[in-house]
Amino acid sequence: MKVILITGASGGIGEAIANRLAKRKHNLLLVARNESKLKLLAAQLARDYQISVKFISADLSKVGSAQRLFEETQTRHLEIEMLINNAGIGSGGEFANLSLQSELNMLQLNVSSLVALSHLFLQPMKARKNGTIVNVASMASFIPIPYMTTYAASKVFVRHFTQALTQECKPYNVHVMLLSPGLTKTNFNNAAGIENEIAKGLGAEYSGSTQTPDQVADELLKALDKRKHDIVSGRMNRMAARLVALLPNALVAKSFARSYRKKLGN
Repeated sequence: MKVILITGASGGIGEAIANRLAKRKHNLLLVARNESKLKLLAAQLARDYQISVKFISADLSKVGSAQRLFEETQTRHLEIEMLINNAGIGSGGEFANLSLQSELNMLQLNVSSLVALSHLFLQPMKARKNGTIVNVASMASFIPIPYMTTYAASKVFVRHFTQALTQECKPYNVHVMLLSPGLTKTNFNNAAGIENEIAKGLGAEYSGSTQTPDQVADELLKALDKRKHDIVSGRMNRMAARLVALLPNALVAKSFARSYRKKLGN
């Protein structure tokens, strides 16, 4: 059975993407840690759109989880026609004060599992000369961000990795796309532990200009329809990406650090 695999599908952008694809009558494989949420979402989408929606509970912040997920799809005889690497988490605050294990777990999820899943599912896509891989980065991938140091660096990796992979896959008719959302009204801040004062320092408080998951999902599907390879979601975010590209990274980092300390009165 052909399915679209979405990681981080139990909420936020991943759930919004799942809803949009289900409406288009695509069969889905939903992956996230929260099995109860996955079960409810899968049942709802299958009922509402008369499609097949399967789910696998997996913690991709754990070493070896990507390999186990791939093997499970093989056992179930599922052909992954599109892989959407959406799962990710952030962190914020002074790097030296953060939990080292939490930072390493974040890198495993944001970087290592994304690379592993891309590699594993790319093999059958190459063999049949058809398939799509979507990797979700962030506006943070465009700049070094003090007090969000590791997260921003992980998204720089995703951006460069995906842009290079795009060119490698062209001869095999495998379409690769990079999606870079800005701040989106999801559970991201809470999961990243950057609510309240840290969010204030980072300028990451949700505001009227912040996109919703539905808006990001809509832009993603429009970009896929046009076979685009690289999209920044949101007009203001696209303008900001073009602006920061003109500035030296060291200057941007210095400015962010000063702003953070000033906002928190340090």
